[in-house]
Amino acid sequence: MKLALVIHSMRDEARRVADELTGHAVRIGMEVVDAEAGMDDVDVVVAIGGDGTVLRAARLAWQADVPVLGINVGHIAYLAAADPADAARALDVLAAGGHRVSTRMTVAASWPGGEDAGLNDVVVEKVVSGHAVQISLDVDGRHFANYRADGLVFATPTGSTAYAFSAGGPMVDPELEGLVVTPVAAHNFFAPTLVLAAGTVLTCRGSGGRPVRVNVDGREAAVLDPGLPVTIRRGDRPVRFVVPWDRPFDQVVREKFGLDGA
Repeated sequence: MKLALVIHSMRDEARRVADELTGHAVRIGMEVVDAEAGMDDVDVVVAIGGDGTVLRAARLAWQADVPVLGINVGHIAYLAAADPADAARALDVLAAGGHRVSTRMTVAASWPGGEDAGLNDVVVEKVVSGHAVQISLDVDGRHFANYRADGLVFATPTGSTAYAFSAGGPMVDPELEGLVVTPVAAHNFFAPTLVLAAGTVLTCRGSGGRPVRVNVDGREAAVLDPGLPVTIRRGDRPVRFVVPWDRPFDQVVREKFGLDGA
């Protein structure tokens, strides 16, 4: 089995864990390469860092059509399957074939002249700081609402615990499928989160004379003039995550928020 590592290079702990994990992988007969050196014949991408590192690794894994395994050397890290203390055991489970693969839907965005896809979210937001933007939203070709807000977050269930959650959206089990639409700092009277079927097609446009920025998983993808449409839909292919042992979503939330004493 060939592993490709994606490491948070600015964290000493991540480099230390990577060195230890590489040594263990070689001892149990695995081959280890740096993902930046190429993805030829890779079986699994291993991310060592926080959620940002796992997102980068997931994009590479998605492009190569292989699963990703996240090792948490960050803070909350919802996307990671194991902590450093359990990393070697996770590799043992992987080598023995005792793991499960969790399939996570992706979200895609397209606009005149471009397109992109991500695991967590597409964000259509203001460009000028201090000025809200007006965004018109259509659902399956039907006009739904006009928002005056800092932006709209279109998240997958996996991404519901990221920007969408900080904007007041719900935490959704990542193995469900759907599109979670959350306004950011809305000035509307009606501004709840919408949870829509995975096959829903959403179209939004900036209005009011101000441009909008399109971000995909935190990457700036485009800046669009007012009136140009952005179409958001389910991605064509999912991202696959290695799950070395059972981790029910409610228990992950309980652990990450320190609810053991609650």
